Amino acid sequence: MPVEIVWPAVGATILPNLGGWAGGLITTKNIKPWYETLRKPNWRPPNWAFGPVWTTLYCGMGYASYLVWRDGGGFEGDAKYPLISYGINIGLNWAWTPIFFGAKSLKWSFYEILVLLGSTAVTTVAFFKVNETAGYLLIPYLAWGTLATALNYVVYRDNPAPAIEGKKD
Repeated sequence: MPVEIVWPAVGATILPNLGGWAGGLITTKNIKPWYETLRKPNWRPPNWAFGPVWTTLYCGMGYASYLVWRDGGGFEGDAKYPLISYGINIGLNWAWTPIFFGAKSLKWSFYEILVLLGSTAVTTVAFFKVNETAGYLLIPYLAWGTLATALNYVVYRDNPAPAIEGKKD
């Protein structure tokens, strides 16, 4: 029996990773020396974990969006607002890395991630209403986003702006 490839599912799964890969380039350029010099809590995940975790989360988010699109009738049906919420969420997600690692703004990245976390919660609920599996697929993203928000806050709190390369945040 031949395997049928569902191209919309493949595309939806790959799409969120595109911004993740672009963000990875920004991150890699700023790990040394900037990020390494920041005070970070001892409970933060190791640097090597972020790439695999985000890739997994992006794939789950993307496939969840496909399920919502498929089962919610696309933009003509019940999927319209959940997919708009998802689009806003993925945009906020992609924007965090250039703010934190590119602009090196701990304060603004914290404010941005608070909005992102709220958007993730709204999107998760909206996905649940269309496809339960899609909602469940976003729960790890919501959990990781909560951890990332806490980490961003502690890094912001523990690294006063003037002490970071003379930057006034």
